[in-house]
Amino acid sequence: MKYYVVDAFTRELFSGNPAGICPVAEWPEKQLMQNIAAENNLSETAFIRGGDGKYEIRWFTPTGEFDLCGHATLASGFVVMNLLEPGRQAVDFSSMSGPLRVTREGERYQLDFPARPPRQIAPLAIVEQALGARPRALYLARDHVALFDTAGEVRALAPDFDAMRRIEGCIGLIATAPGDGTCDFVSRYFAPNDGITEDPVTGSAHCTLVPFWSERLGKREVTARQVSARGGTLYCRDEGDRVLIAGHAVLYLTGDLHL
Repeated sequence: MKYYVVDAFTRELFSGNPAGICPVAEWPEKQLMQNIAAENNLSETAFIRGGDGKYEIRWFTPTGEFDLCGHATLASGFVVMNLLEPGRQAVDFSSMSGPLRVTREGERYQLDFPARPPRQIAPLAIVEQALGARPRALYLARDHVALFDTAGEVRALAPDFDAMRRIEGCIGLIATAPGDGTCDFVSRYFAPNDGITEDPVTGSAHCTLVPFWSERLGKREVTARQVSARGGTLYCRDEGDRVLIAGHAVLYLTGDLHL
């Protein structure tokens, strides 16, 4: 099986979020895909099947199949447009979260994803314990969203992952705050129950963050920075029921899996 690793949402190797990409002619057994993802030990491994710019896509963390992944979809589009079908300008993916598209936009690759705006909920003591800090407010979509006042607070978080695993009613936990002059907002993303303590750059989290910050800031186009150790930049646009999320990508590895 061919195997690629692409660093997504970055111009440079060893930053952004590395995604494993496995093109297949037919779907392997689910347990085999899970074993491959666990062996790769990246936050996501994507399996893609198709051709002529139309593919199916499935995503696996080291511990389970995931509902939606941005960086591995962007990386999959990069692999198709540069290696599998060189010169193609757009790729359509069908997924468990519906139709998704990756388009080449100059040096960037743009995701067309569903919007998942959050609703405000009452504070939860377990969230404060998990983050080691009290957020200004708490919201919920697929993930909990903890809002802080400053980017410095988000950068300084030292999470308690044992406490975080006890949070119920969501997949992951997003910490976010206004930007510090270089971007409109910052974030960090945690999903320890899915084998991801901290994800370097999370495209799917921006399905929630883009409509959230677009409304708060009164602007449709926003620039985001995920302030993990590796870090990454996302160029986003609120399109109502869809969000456009763009970034750069760099090929790190081309190889073969011996199964």
